[in-house]
Amino acid sequence: MKQSTLFNLLSAYLLGLVLLTCTTVTRAVEPEWTNPVIKGYGKVVSLPNASMQPDKNAEYKIVFNLTPGGDPDKVNASLERVARAVNIFASAGVPPSRLNMVVVIHGPATPIVLDNAHYQEKFKLDNPNIGLIDELGKAGVKVVVCGQALAGNKFAQNWVYPKVEHTLSAITDLVILEKNGYALFPM
Repeated sequence: MKQSTLFNLLSAYLLGLVLLTCTTVTRAVEPEWTNPVIKGYGKVVSLPNASMQPDKNAEYKIVFNLTPGGDPDKVNASLERVARAVNIFASAGVPPSRLNMVVVIHGPATPIVLDNAHYQEKFKLDNPNIGLIDELGKAGVKVVVCGQALAGNKFAQNWVYPKVEHTLSAITDLVILEKNGYALFPM
């Protein structure tokens, strides 16, 4: 074999190794997303070796102050973050029975609690949040809406999806829950 042919073959082989190595190094690992409790919503990646793991035996009390609105044809992103919180704790081994979570909905987010008929009347489409509200309820998460926000939006209380509780006001809800040891999670 000629020296130039051998050199060309060896060069091609080394170039191939370099390209293979670069491709392998730069290729990202696709994480394994799961929904351990809230099926179909709030996907998470289990990270059992991460620092700051929650105590599996502790009780957690969290109140989510949910005000952001969003696209009426999509699940409210902040409400989905609540599902993610439930799934995060579950992925770390904390059972839903140790989670006391309340979602206080008011401000621009108020329409997400409308029953389907009234949501259709307002937005001309089905309420995409109802399935998530149902799943949160199954996991023990209490979803409430500010009565003052309902009045301010001119929504009758009987327009609210039946699995959502009406309260006096978000102001009083947050004060009462924080006084009772709930950690505030603003959204």
